Amino acid sequence: MAVPRIPGRPLFLRVPRVSSCFPDAARSAGVRRALFTARGHSAYPRPMASRSTPSPSPGRAAGRPVGSVTRGTTNPNRLRRMDRWIAASHGAALRRAAEPVAVDLGYGAAPWTAVELLARLRDAAPRVRVVGIEIEPARVAGAKPYEREGLSFRHGGFEVPLEGGERPMLIRAANVLRQYDEEQVTEVWARLCARLAPGGLLVEGTCDEIGRRHVWVALGPEGPRTVTFATRLGSLERPSDLAERLPKALIHRNVPGEPVYAFLRDFDRAWAAAAPYASYGARQRWIRTARALSAHWPLADGPGRWRQGELTLRWEALRPVG
Repeated sequence: MAVPRIPGRPLFLRVPRVSSCFPDAARSAGVRRALFTARGHSAYPRPMASRSTPSPSPGRAAGRPVGSVTRGTTNPNRLRRMDRWIAASHGAALRRAAEPVAVDLGYGAAPWTAVELLARLRDAAPRVRVVGIEIEPARVAGAKPYEREGLSFRHGGFEVPLEGGERPMLIRAANVLRQYDEEQVTEVWARLCARLAPGGLLVEGTCDEIGRRHVWVALGPEGPRTVTFATRLGSLERPSDLAERLPKALIHRNVPGEPVYAFLRDFDRAWAAAAPYASYGARQRWIRTARALSAHWPLADGPGRWRQGELTLRWEALRPVG
């Protein structure tokens, strides 16, 4: 069978070992099936794909997508931490929805993140559909060979165009606002939240190139709700290392006098105080750190999520000053 290829991308026919290239995927049968059964594709291409992310652009002609094409990077399995959190925290809402639709906004030159999102969400909500939305038409055309039942791709931007004016239960926008002005964030959040169905969720954040460090904001139609810090614990020297992955709304606020600065300071202090627990492993040290923080900061999760290398706070605790 001929293997469809994305324009401008080299084609690799040798299948790498799942356990070495995608360690998290190897532990998830749903994701593993998605990786190696997508329309005859035998494996992911090795190089990183360019990632196109829409940015606000007032004054666009009527009918044109809202946003403009920019460059970024993505890798297979990069968004696994965000996906797993979404499935755990929003899976029940997706199961209850009559028409559960999730959007992968700005998926980039290769559709891997949308393929993975479908597999992970269907473990929690078997009827969910995923729509990948890209502002660059050529990238939409390149993703079409990967369409299947429950997965489709559309041309668009921040207006989130869906069939028949459908409203999504989830919009995931990862590494989309990183390169834009802080002043644009509120406008984009409001636009995207207005497109959500009742009970819907917007998840917007930033991660490193291989998904070891990730921070995101979860928003409902009413606005921001929580901020989640997630990391591969074995690679963490101190919690404030996550500061470089703060979402755009917070990254420039990591200065004295701002709540996020105070939180990361306390996070590091609690981590240092929990050093004796390191002999039991980084996970136990992280859990002890979270327990200490909960005495002074409004954490929104508990040990079940802490064990995953996550920690979630109420947005009000980190809301920027002024």
